[in-house]
Amino acid sequence: MDADTLVAGLDRVMARVGLGAVSSEPKRLTGGAVMESWRFSAGGCDYVLRRAPSLAFMEGRPYGHATEAALIEAARAKGVTAPEVVAVLEEADGLGSGFVMRALPGTADPKVILACDDPDGLLRGIARDLACIHRLRQADVPEGVPVMDYRAAIADLKAQFIEAGGDRPIIALGLKWLEDNCPPKVEPVLNHGDYRMGNLLVEGSALTGVLDWEIAHFGDRHEDLAFGCMAVWRFARYDRPALGLGSITDYIAAYEAEAGVTIDPARFRFWTIYRTVWWALGCLKMAAQWRSGADRMLERVVISRRTSEQELDLLLLLEEDAPEEERKPIRNATVFGDGSGEATEAELAEAVSEWLGTIKDRLEGHDRFQLAVARNALGIIARESRQPTWNSVPEMSAEILSSDISPFENPGLLAEFRRYALTKVSNDSPKYPALAAAWNKWTGEE
Repeated sequence: MDADTLVAGLDRVMARVGLGAVSSEPKRLTGGAVMESWRFSAGGCDYVLRRAPSLAFMEGRPYGHATEAALIEAARAKGVTAPEVVAVLEEADGLGSGFVMRALPGTADPKVILACDDPDGLLRGIARDLACIHRLRQADVPEGVPVMDYRAAIADLKAQFIEAGGDRPIIALGLKWLEDNCPPKVEPVLNHGDYRMGNLLVEGSALTGVLDWEIAHFGDRHEDLAFGCMAVWRFARYDRPALGLGSITDYIAAYEAEAGVTIDPARFRFWTIYRTVWWALGCLKMAAQWRSGADRMLERVVISRRTSEQELDLLLLLEEDAPEEERKPIRNATVFGDGSGEATEAELAEAVSEWLGTIKDRLEGHDRFQLAVARNALGIIARESRQPTWNSVPEMSAEILSSDISPFENPGLLAEFRRYALTKVSNDSPKYPALAAAWNKWTGEE
């Protein structure tokens, strides 16, 4: 959408709700793996437009933006630190599907937040706000917010896996574990669904807003707690497993004190594994969304290559169930080749990436972010051309899903999976913090 069309549409929206004309050019905010966010000013105040990249992108979602907006307002009314929604987009606005929120102070940038002066205090504040969300029940929110059926959710993940090719054995391993270890249902509470670093606004060391409610649902409170503690959402602070801010013990203690409940470690582990599989498949299907034309943003294809991060994390979570004999250190984890003679594919990719780096300072906002994504993509191409590839093995995945015994009983399989995960993540995300931890654990090498 061009700038003139965007401004004209926002002018119609803001006039309709009596908040004045747009007075600044909308700026695309970085991040956001699914929806677009645009910051702009009108009538002397700052606002954020949240919209889908296309109407096709909304097909098959559990509910639309009107329900999400009403849900945010319901949560805010109950004391949750949520933004004020001032308008829901209408067809006549010409902007597609979305809504406008009043801008809140603070940043969602994990790099800035994780360097705050009081991470322990911030973690306690986040735990308190999550407990507040979990107090909401179905009578408190608009109709249309689904109640999670655990078994049906696992079956849906399995269907997504098959649709995506069914050829990633570690994901198959996770799916089989989920089927075999699904816990009994508990009284459902409102789950934010995406409660983690990147969706939290922070100013100093204080939480100022909880964003991105598009997958909120009723379910097990352990799911929300576990999701924020996944390795991927710790960013550079792998050593702080609770949202990159502190220990899981402290996070859960703060939550329990506020919510008046006791957290079950077994359920916490189940939902950590569930959400790791869930995010692996979420990354994987980004490529399909790009191929379909629903969203041709560069981030889609690059995020799809982050699937391997979750495979590595999943193996770290599941291998504790393997026999001790199978958990011995491995050797010869990766093999790099050196090119000679004419420029290799890797060198061509590196050359283009280096040139793109020279124009970095000429760009700003989302364009600068896209340049970083483009350089990441070129890095993947360069690294992959130097390392052995992993052949597609749908037969192995199918065998894992149908077997009555643990695949870890197969001697050498865990070592094979470890080598694959180290090699694949080294290609796709060499700076992923969990990679160094896995390398040290699995090989005994720094």
